[in-house]
Amino acid sequence: MHARPCRTREFQIAIEAKVLKKMYETESGSGDAVPPTIDFSEKEADISDFGLIDIPGLLALWTLAAIVFLQFFTRYVLNDSLAWTEEIARYMLIVVGFLGGVSVTRKGTHIFLEFFYRYLSPSVGKWLAVAMELLCFVFYGYLSYLAVILAGKTRTKMASVEIPKSLLYWCVCGALALMAIYSAIWLIRKIRQSPEDVIRELEEHSLHEALD
Repeated sequence: MHARPCRTREFQIAIEAKVLKKMYETESGSGDAVPPTIDFSEKEADISDFGLIDIPGLLALWTLAAIVFLQFFTRYVLNDSLAWTEEIARYMLIVVGFLGGVSVTRKGTHIFLEFFYRYLSPSVGKWLAVAMELLCFVFYGYLSYLAVILAGKTRTKMASVEIPKSLLYWCVCGALALMAIYSAIWLIRKIRQSPEDVIRELEEHSLHEALD
């Protein structure tokens, strides 16, 4: 009565083993190859692409972490939470997001959809990438212009501390301006590159994201 479920399980295990063996044979070209072992060792962090322009974002991130920890500690340990931590943490999260956008724009590693580039010719793919970079440049530049207007008209202060809200808008404005500058640099670079180089960079970027 109980033999059939056991046999079904054994059959499933045998099928999974055959599938794994076939995958190893396809990758290595031989069925005698030893399956790769899982490496649990910690890899050394690569900070070669870290620049001075990334330091404000890093400082903002650690400041946010300290404020959130202080909020948690005072609320759940001391049972007497600080009133300003919630509001400042919310504003710092905005700053971290925009300063992080500066770093991503500098590296050219914004998330994008590479599906269409695979079915276009290199020349068409290049000018599509140029059009997207131009659109990003206009978008960031226009938002920075709006941020300047908003910061100039803001006269109120934060609810919990005596800090002008315009300071937050000026930080956002500076981040958007830097993003527009880096988008302009990428735009000029892609215009000067050959179509094959543009497509190759896009493929390397998508492959890097897939491996991560």
